[in-house]
Amino acid sequence: MEFKISIHCSEQLANRGIPEEIVAEVLNNPDKIIEEENQQKIYQKIINTYLFRVFVNNTKNPPLIKTVYKTSKISKY
Repeated sequence: MEFKISIHCSEQLANRGIPEEIVAEVLNNPDKIIEEENQQKIYQKIINTYLFRVFVNNTKNPPLIKTVYKTSKISKY
């Protein structure tokens, strides 16, 4: 699936030390996809001891990755 990475997301990837390969893995093989009312989807995947969450705006073509983060608080989500 093809996605476009927003400027904000690129900055957050650099700040958080998350490689783009992780984002691709989450988007291509998610453990869970949460669909929100505003056409946004949140792709989630546990890798090692972290939950990665990728926020995607699906009203754009190709879909726009808004932001990405990782958390160790897996049970929260």
